Amino acid sequence: MIHLAHGNLLTAKADALVNTVNTMGAMGKGIALQFKKAFPENYAAYVKACKAGEVQVGRMFVTESTRLDGPRFLINFPTKKHWRFPSSMAFIEQGLAALVQEVRARGIRSIAIPPLGCGLGGLPWAEVKARIEDAFADLPDVDVYLYAPAGAPDAATMPNRTSRPKLTHARAAFLGAVDHYQKLVFIDDPSLLEVQKIAYFLQEVGEPMKLKYQKWTYGPYADNLRHVLAELDGHYLTGWGDGANKPGQKIVILQETLPQVEGVLEQAPETKARFDRVAALVEGFESPYGMELLGTAHWVIKHELPPGEEPTVRSVAPRVQDWTQRKANLFSEDDIGVALEHLKEHGLAGTPSA
Repeated sequence: MIHLAHGNLLTAKADALVNTVNTMGAMGKGIALQFKKAFPENYAAYVKACKAGEVQVGRMFVTESTRLDGPRFLINFPTKKHWRFPSSMAFIEQGLAALVQEVRARGIRSIAIPPLGCGLGGLPWAEVKARIEDAFADLPDVDVYLYAPAGAPDAATMPNRTSRPKLTHARAAFLGAVDHYQKLVFIDDPSLLEVQKIAYFLQEVGEPMKLKYQKWTYGPYADNLRHVLAELDGHYLTGWGDGANKPGQKIVILQETLPQVEGVLEQAPETKARFDRVAALVEGFESPYGMELLGTAHWVIKHELPPGEEPTVRSVAPRVQDWTQRKANLFSEDDIGVALEHLKEHGLAGTPSA
């Protein structure tokens, strides 16, 4: 029997939970990332199976859980071959036939199924739902809890059973800087856009963050920061959740981890000095607007002015406004001048005005 369900699939009281995967061994976004954090043993087995070529479209990769408080089976359902590509309805149909076979063979009495191939996969929910209902029509005694697309559950409610990662000097500086910024903002939590710029400036003042920044819509952007956030999420911060990577999503440092963060910084004076420098830099610019402006102006000065040219409003403002039409509409010459002077005062752009 089909039951339309709501909430967090990972906490469903069912014999089996279905996870949507690709055949490449990546669980980087969406419900797959939630499964990766909630069931690390399943993820490790899945990666090994992908390397061996055992995870294929039209076949289920099933692992059994020994946890007393969770599902018996975790069923990895390939909805696409490569994580970059969209899902195919043919893959869903082939997979559903294999899924029903697994349910019969393993005596599964209840199963929770996400919106297969929808969301990141791009398939229409109404068509997928109809195919799931058809596939289970001959199994009326099996309770099928079917979850419609509804966005990710709150990040703080997502199970995370991964091991706590090592707190390196760079990570401590990053966490400390975001927390400092969080306290400056006060009335709201920092957005991913702002967190990106905090990490950018930490790297610019010399902290080896190993981030690959490039020119992007909202200023300097490092796609590989997502890996740092995914590893820290649930241990030192919350908000990354299913890895949606949206500029406005909120990132919050877990306050109980701060003594450890502060302890690491106290043992690393060079990193602590860089942290202090960024903490001072962001004051007065604590908003998405302010941080985008500051990051964009700095990028222009470093990457777009002729070598050796002293940055001025006359040279920087047109380049900031030429970045995109959005920035031209958003950032006035006066505001760019304020950001430029602030960067100079903090040793990140030429010589301060007299």
